[in-house]
Amino acid sequence: MTKKAENVIVGISIGDLNGIGSEVILKTFEDTRMLEFCTPVIFGNVKVLSFIKKTMDLSCNLHGIDQLDQMVVGKINVLNIWKESVNVDFGKNDETIGKYAVKSFTEAVAALKDKKIDVLVTAPINKYNIQSEDFKFPGHTDYLDQELQGDALMLMVQDKLRVGLFTDHIPVNEVSAHLTEALIRKKLLTINKTLKQDFGLSKPKIAVLGVNPHSGDGGVIGTEDDKVVKPALKKLFEEGVYVFGPFSADSFFGSGQYEKYDAVIAAYHDQGLIPFKTLAFGGGVNYTAGLEGIRTSPDHGTAYDIAGKGIADFNSFKEAVYLALDIFQAREEYNELTKNPLKIKEKQL
Repeated sequence: MTKKAENVIVGISIGDLNGIGSEVILKTFEDTRMLEFCTPVIFGNVKVLSFIKKTMDLSCNLHGIDQLDQMVVGKINVLNIWKESVNVDFGKNDETIGKYAVKSFTEAVAALKDKKIDVLVTAPINKYNIQSEDFKFPGHTDYLDQELQGDALMLMVQDKLRVGLFTDHIPVNEVSAHLTEALIRKKLLTINKTLKQDFGLSKPKIAVLGVNPHSGDGGVIGTEDDKVVKPALKKLFEEGVYVFGPFSADSFFGSGQYEKYDAVIAAYHDQGLIPFKTLAFGGGVNYTAGLEGIRTSPDHGTAYDIAGKGIADFNSFKEAVYLALDIFQAREEYNELTKNPLKIKEKQL
């Protein structure tokens, strides 16, 4: 049975307290209409967030709880996952603050695994100060891939613009070695399923960008596109997955070609993220596709340079909440349709 909107529980990890994460979280839910769409639970500490709220002169009311079963619909719930006081020093890179960011994130992920929350929205972390003997991950995505079933794929989303990656946080000189037919196949099957399950597209079309300039120019500028990418795409297309390319990346976005496809997959991080953030910065969302749990985040970082000044734009975080809720509903509908194949045929007609 589909949940009522206000009963969908959005777990929120606080990110780096010295950055803008808490500010954009509180600004998002300062608008009480947001509480008609979901029930937020912030994994942190109500005293710390009250201090930040006062510093930013925000008017939202926080409801501190010590257990998830104490949450109240229609309130901004703050789950106290630590009791000690924390020194917030806006704009400072602090290892101690990094530990609290990890604690918030890992406890929220555990709640997502246990289905105590419905979706997870993560505020930005500092990838350097979160590192420790207990947490050795370059970011949120890799940890989620370990903890949740499925194959994680970074998918940047703004409305109908969706950009995914074959490889994400690895050096450019290692991209070619990672880019195998097996990886390409796995990622494209993941994105194909995601577009159907999470975005309601019955026959999604996926564009793939070439690895090399001009997709290798027939082998003159590298052989990866001809020897690795094209064979993988050909096999998948023959199996009924609508994949196209590889396309020359330099003109693909500027010419508007991306508008013809439901998703675009880039070979490496900057090849996909530079055009995406150019087109969508401030309103884009990072979605970890391919997992059994739903996690989104804003498309920006900790922004230490403006932290504590009360001027952070919260639109991307708000859009991350909206997208998480949309995907939750889409999956509910998809699961209902898969129980009744006749409904799928009716939807496709």
